[in-house]
Amino acid sequence: MASTYHDNVSSQAQPVEAAPEIRTIGLSDLHQALKLGWEDFKAVPSHAIILCVIYPVLGLLLARAAFGYAVIPLLFPIAAGFALVGPFAALGLYELSKRREQGKDASAWNALDVLRSPSFGAMLGLGTLLLALFVTWVATAQAIYIAVFGYGGATSVSDFVTRVLTTPQGWWLIIVGCGAGFLFALVALCVSVVSFPLMLDRHASAGEAMVTSIRLAAKNPVTIAAWGLVVAALLIVGSLPLFLGLAVVIPVLGHATWHLYREAIAIDPNARPIPPPPPHQRKPAADFPANLFPWRRRDE
Repeated sequence: MASTYHDNVSSQAQPVEAAPEIRTIGLSDLHQALKLGWEDFKAVPSHAIILCVIYPVLGLLLARAAFGYAVIPLLFPIAAGFALVGPFAALGLYELSKRREQGKDASAWNALDVLRSPSFGAMLGLGTLLLALFVTWVATAQAIYIAVFGYGGATSVSDFVTRVLTTPQGWWLIIVGCGAGFLFALVALCVSVVSFPLMLDRHASAGEAMVTSIRLAAKNPVTIAAWGLVVAALLIVGSLPLFLGLAVVIPVLGHATWHLYREAIAIDPNARPIPPPPPHQRKPAADFPANLFPWRRRDE
């Protein structure tokens, strides 16, 4: 009995964090988030481009691996699909925006601090889910194209454009493809619009972050839909010159997502403070053998 009473008192004494408060946001908040994202990008452009160079490289490799024009039907699905995995790939950008917001120095090394976050495992899990969604979307888009035009690839870009824009099969492809893409984008947007910034900022679990994102989308459906359209439009524009424009678009959207999170989520001022990550200890090269066995150094 005494033990049960002690457990009840202890549980009541521990502060419990309430669910984050969802604010009502409008189009002006989206504009402000993009503006601040552009300011962050201008402040650290080289770092952001280095972090996001994988996107144009990935696009070029995919085009090269297709050997010819077989990849043409997938260019639009791949470009649009970047929106599915972008929130996870922008983790380092959130860290840079967070540090600039706090008045701290922001560099490429600071972006890597996200790897030491207590919630990095949760972020990795949600990122894997988004990557699986991206792969499924590309496979679905390819299946739709094959169902319409068969396995024969386009012989040129003009041939593909003619097929899609001037034939009934092409119009059907546009309608069905855009409809399927909309469903994939809707799922990704609802579960990840502020999930990763929340996990980085408050060390929330993946489940809590996804629920918060869904609550935000449910409370602000028009604004979140507009945000999704803005993201899709910018990704398409950035993908046109052989995906190279994504080296600018992705960083700006990543920084803007952090500021959108700040506008949309109100953190309880009485919430428990988040402990800072432990300082990174540099290990000199002279201690290399001992560094492989850290427990021995503690024993000594």
